[in-house]
Amino acid sequence: MEETRPCVITLSTDFGLEDPYVGVMKGVILGINPRARIVDLTHALSHHRLKEAAFILSSAYAYFPPGTVHLAIVDPGVGGERRILVVHDRQGIWIAPDNGILTLVLRNHPRADIFHLTNRKFFLKEISSTFHGRDIMAPTAAHISLGTPPDALGEKVHDPVLLEFPEPQQTEDRLLGQVLWADHFGNLITNINREMIVRTNPEGRPTVRIDGRTIGRIHSTYSDVPREALLALIGSTGYLEIACNQGRAADRLGYRSDHVMAVEVCFE
Repeated sequence: MEETRPCVITLSTDFGLEDPYVGVMKGVILGINPRARIVDLTHALSHHRLKEAAFILSSAYAYFPPGTVHLAIVDPGVGGERRILVVHDRQGIWIAPDNGILTLVLRNHPRADIFHLTNRKFFLKEISSTFHGRDIMAPTAAHISLGTPPDALGEKVHDPVLLEFPEPQQTEDRLLGQVLWADHFGNLITNINREMIVRTNPEGRPTVRIDGRTIGRIHSTYSDVPREALLALIGSTGYLEIACNQGRAADRLGYRSDHVMAVEVCFE
């Protein structure tokens, strides 16, 4: 019989908090492991925007202790032919649909073991075709937190679905990237990180442009500019952001998730 023990389980979903879905998943987990420590990473992931979800997951897991179980659900293919994966690495364990949401985790951990979750022993007895988070993924996370090894959950696979993430392009005097997503504050997070900027021109004072509009140099914090002024800065994730002091850059600049918004870091 499995021995209950404390283990951190994070939940990241697009469920929101208006409905009982998140609470029900927690109930399933606690019914199996009452000592599980459940952390709500976010339940505000955008519906169907897998690249955004992948970036958010990849920027957060490093702050949790090794062995943490990360359950991530943005699942437009629920009930269909898509697989559910368990990814196991020394840093942690991830459970998610096989739709590319784990692309950046797998890029960061290329030697991780990947399993197709099929062992119904670890599922609830009745499985809905529309709520695999409750019936399959939550109970599996709970059993893993009790010490069930990932290789007991299903067969190892080597062909996970991977999304194509745009990589910044570098020329002699500039970096060319794009906005990946807009956070809750309306800050626009790009795919250009601090290391890329330093590596391209260690001594330079770069100027940032977005969709042809000059924002200016890279600042340290929001209060460096007047209220409602746009600015560029390196955010807490280590990536270049376009923000607005006490405002929303996404609204000011007309950001749309279905539109590629180009970003330039120029060393002129």
